[in-house]
Amino acid sequence: MDFYVNEFLLYEDAVEAKDGTYEIGMYLGYWFIKKAMWANIAAIKENAASLKKFYQFMCERGQILEEEFSTLKESIKEGMPEWLATMARYDDPDIEDMEEVWKL
Repeated sequence: MDFYVNEFLLYEDAVEAKDGTYEIGMYLGYWFIKKAMWANIAAIKENAASLKKFYQFMCERGQILEEEFSTLKESIKEGMPEWLATMARYDDPDIEDMEEVWKL
């Protein structure tokens, strides 16, 4: 969570954690893969689980709406297969063209 809140959300335009629910796809599907030296498939799954717990806590405390939390969970569910595939491509030594990694 520290990396997400204190690095990613503050990287370009400072985004408060309560407003970060819509940034999950960019974080897990791109930024984390590129910026975290320890990024791998297991780390993406662990981060997704931690983010769900974090935002569930924020929802229970009234910091975010239930709808935002539901959207976050759905984004993780729908995005996870592609994020894991992107991570696998990123780690594939046979892929030299970054456009293939990011499917550009």
